[in-house]
This record gives sequence, structure tokens and C-alpha cells, in this order.
Amino acid sequence: MAHTYKLLEGFQRFKNNYFGDDKKLYASMKEGQPTKILMVACCDSRVDPAILTDCDPGDIFTVRNVANLVPPCEEDQHYHGTSSAIEFAVKGLGVESIVVMGHANCGGIKGLWESESLDDSQFIHRWVSIAQEAKEWVKVNHAGDSHAAQLKACEQRSILVSLKNLMGFDFVRERVEKGSVKIHGWYFDLAAGELFCYNAEKDQFEPPQA
Repeated sequence: MAHTYKLLEGFQRFKNNYFGDDKKLYASMKEGQPTKILMVACCDSRVDPAILTDCDPGDIFTVRNVANLVPPCEEDQHYHGTSSAIEFAVKGLGVESIVVMGHANCGGIKGLWESESLDDSQFIHRWVSIAQEAKEWVKVNHAGDSHAAQLKACEQRSILVSLKNLMGFDFVRERVEKGSVKIHGWYFDLAAGELFCYNAEKDQFEPPQA
């Protein structure tokens, strides 16, 4: 109960800040979300996108899942939570930027790296197998590296898998080709407290440019 009480106290502070004397922010959003940014991030409690980017409510539309993965576009009768959120953000909200943000010490990617079977869990390992090609790439291109370096490389390469999968959605690819949507890959090193952005020309993650 003590854990949830902390959340209730937090809500009271939120209410005082945004629904107290100054109600302008939420009053301006009664009819819809103003955001033009979609963020696909991990559900890891240490990497909340709004906190990391110091955003106000309404600034980013966030999709969070295990290992911040974008699945391939699949048109079947199954449930597709991440895909439907991407569709809503792009076609409904008209976002202009899509950011896939991975992070260091990701439990989902660690599970992918250390598992050799989709049956190791009921749901998780099948889900993270979306990034299997990142794992295979690291095994070939970073074969002599330390375990920690391989994990980091897999975390970063999985972001590129998600960027590629984004382009598999027609409504994303068409907008990217027209220039109305830009896609970005970010990597948060939580140990160092640093953010790195993917540079496609150099094929590497580097500090953001001013």
C-alpha cells in the first residue's frame, strides 16, 4: 500500500500544478493532443521518455513496450497494440517525427541475447525475437568483443531493426519519402547519463548535434 500511496501523493501534486491556479495547458488540450512527436520507448521504469526529455503533458505521444521494439507490419487477425498506436499517431495525430529510443542495460535485449529458444517464456522471448537479426549481426561483427560490448551493440542494433520495420508500414514509408515524417534512432546510456542519436551516414550512434 505504501508504494501506491506515493503515486496518489504524486497525483495530488500533478493536480495542483496543472489544474490549480494555472489551468491553461490542459484547457488548451480539451479537444485533442497537440503533439507532433511519436516516441517508441521501453517500459523499463528507469527510462520514462517524458522525464528524460523534460516534457510537459501533450508534448509526446508515447508507445512503451519490452525493449522498445517496432514489430513488422502484419495484416492478420491478431492483436497489434504497438502497430495500432503507430497508425493512430501517424494517421490520426499527424505526427512529424518518430523516435525509437533504446537504452543501456535493457532486460529485454539481455533476454534475447542469452536465450536460444522462443519457449523460454510464455510471451517475452517471442516478442524480443523481433530483434533476432540484430543479435545475429552482432555475433558476426562483434564476435571478439566482451559480453558487455556485445550487449550494447545488440541494444543499439535492435533500434535499427525497429527503424527498418517502421518503413514496412505503408503509411509511414509514404510520409517519410514525401518528407512529412522523419524517423530517428536514439540510445540512452543510463549509467553515463548520456543520449546518443543514430547517424545514418556514418552508421553509428553519436552525441546529438546542437
